[in-house]
Amino acid sequence: MERFAFIIHAIDVRADVAKKFPIAKYFPAPMVENAMAYVKPMVVSHITGIKSKTGVEAEGWFIGCTLGPRKLLTSEPEFVYKNLEQCVALADGLGAKVIGLGALTSVAGDGGITLAKRVNMAVTTGNSYTVATAVEGAIKGADLMGVPIEDAHVAIVGAAGSIGRTSAMLLAPKCRKMTLLGRDAAKLEPLANELRAVCKTVNVSSDTSTGLQDADVIVTVTSAVDAVIQPSDLKPGAVVCDVARPRDVSVRVAKERPDVLVIEGGIVQVPGNMVCGMTNKHGIDKDGDFNFGFPVGTAYACMSETMMLALDQRYESFTLGKTVSVEQASKMWELADKHGFGLAGFRSFERAVTPETIAAVRKAAGR
Repeated sequence: MERFAFIIHAIDVRADVAKKFPIAKYFPAPMVENAMAYVKPMVVSHITGIKSKTGVEAEGWFIGCTLGPRKLLTSEPEFVYKNLEQCVALADGLGAKVIGLGALTSVAGDGGITLAKRVNMAVTTGNSYTVATAVEGAIKGADLMGVPIEDAHVAIVGAAGSIGRTSAMLLAPKCRKMTLLGRDAAKLEPLANELRAVCKTVNVSSDTSTGLQDADVIVTVTSAVDAVIQPSDLKPGAVVCDVARPRDVSVRVAKERPDVLVIEGGIVQVPGNMVCGMTNKHGIDKDGDFNFGFPVGTAYACMSETMMLALDQRYESFTLGKTVSVEQASKMWELADKHGFGLAGFRSFERAVTPETIAAVRKAAGR
């Protein structure tokens, strides 16, 4: 039995704490997040039933980091590293040999490089497989909306980041036009120049509202705490693959733009019969399933990368830092095929995207 662990954290700290301690909802969110930052990490779920096509089985644990989004992004790096080291220590005590960094724990500091040097365990951000599934999802989403990727204007929001950059490199040779968006457009010019060798038109922009106006397909993967894409930013019939956690796409888009398809990037079917059992303070499984609102047996791509490394007995720090290479993404495609992982359809704002959903969006967009 191979073993892994994956670090998670609350996106809305006050809301999550209030589920157990209702009084928390009466306190300002920053106050609750500050208080939780001094609570020790904890084991929140035991994951069982994972079985590769090769016959190898794995189990794992979700380790709860008690730092919220703002604390992860604004605290001194050493404070964050200490919390993550405590998470690794918990995983080590459970027998895990590789640990994945979920959500903003993969962004904080230097993307796991320092952590990997300070602990005796393989560390990965999971970003290689996240890139692979984001690209695959964008292409499939475009096809569902009747826009072949070779005819599409593709926009990458957060193109300066590791996932955004490599997504751009993989999609540029396939599309008609590409726009790279980031907070500093000048920093995107070197990437744009590189991509112009394989894509005729590549533009850069720091203005999301104008940069997305003509985009058919959008991959968004920033590390922003708040939504960066609003209803007015999108054209009718646009496909948005939102890989970011917290989401980059405002929930207003779901309410106000029935003519736009928003899909959550990186949702993967895990081989076997995966169960994410809740745990209590004694570490004993309780009834219930810790599933992030996903269908049973599915997980984020970053989680899946950690599982695949365990199933392949590849106990090495595979994806670290702020960059992901095309070769790394390609390797994850290879391991996914080997072990039986694959895209699990699409989700949009916690709901399954059905053929009826696609038909309704296309009708609203006049297609």
